[in-house]
Amino acid sequence: MGARTSPIDFTGATPRPRGLDVRWIHGSPSAKHNTDPDIQVHAYDEHTFILRQNMAIDYEAPFLFLLFGNARAVLIDTGATASAEFFPLRRVVDELIESWLARHPRHGYHLLVLHTHPHGDHIAGDGQFTDRPDTTVVGAEQDTAWPYFGFADHSDAVTQVDLGGRVLECLATPGHHEAAVTFYDPWTGFLLTGDTVYPGRLYIKDWRAFTRTIDRLIDFCGHRTVTHVLGCHIEMTRQPGVEYPIRTVYQPDEPPLQMTTGHLREIRAALKEIGDRPSLRAFPLFVLCPSA
Repeated sequence: MGARTSPIDFTGATPRPRGLDVRWIHGSPSAKHNTDPDIQVHAYDEHTFILRQNMAIDYEAPFLFLLFGNARAVLIDTGATASAEFFPLRRVVDELIESWLARHPRHGYHLLVLHTHPHGDHIAGDGQFTDRPDTTVVGAEQDTAWPYFGFADHSDAVTQVDLGGRVLECLATPGHHEAAVTFYDPWTGFLLTGDTVYPGRLYIKDWRAFTRTIDRLIDFCGHRTVTHVLGCHIEMTRQPGVEYPIRTVYQPDEPPLQMTTGHLREIRAALKEIGDRPSLRAFPLFVLCPSA
């Protein structure tokens, strides 16, 4: 039986949560003797991949997301390391695209590179894609990303990025960073929140903007089926309110990456509890951290 060439229907059903019982690579006591892959690849389904960078390469160990549509794929974030020798992101992405295209042949298939925000641990690998054919890398800074998404004059808009039948919804979500963007994928039900929401230290540069963002996300999710809220890091332990120290390279007791819309409401309640005088405060699955 030959490979399928017909369009994939990414709109035909309400997303149902698949299990994410993944044992993510989480470092080792000795980085020198670490045997984890440079990049862990988890296939959530045959069109959706979650990648994690090895902690021995960079302690941030960010998560990246590769989503396939009929016309193009999107890579959301490019990790914390520029060097392809130590962090072979393009090779891994190319292999995944090649494998997907072997099952779903397409002509002129494109790769789009987007970002949740412009901090270095989310954009360092951009250079690996600048000379890749059939590729568009959209810069993460506000003056580049927001016009691309249509937020420059309408920061409250919900805009779309069409991958070919798989249409992502995009929201400007400042607070952690002024240029932050959140993505919703109706195919999986993923809400991809970058560093705005994840099980760890939520660094808040603009407290009021962050509060508005959380309110907006709660409202947005009230009108969508959200299966998993997925940020880009894990920094907490399974012990409620206890985080791993910054620059930790071995985290054997990590909680799951995935959070829920209920956690958005917990963050909002925590913000209300703290009030208008931002302060460092630990909660069971996150720590609110005012930052300069």
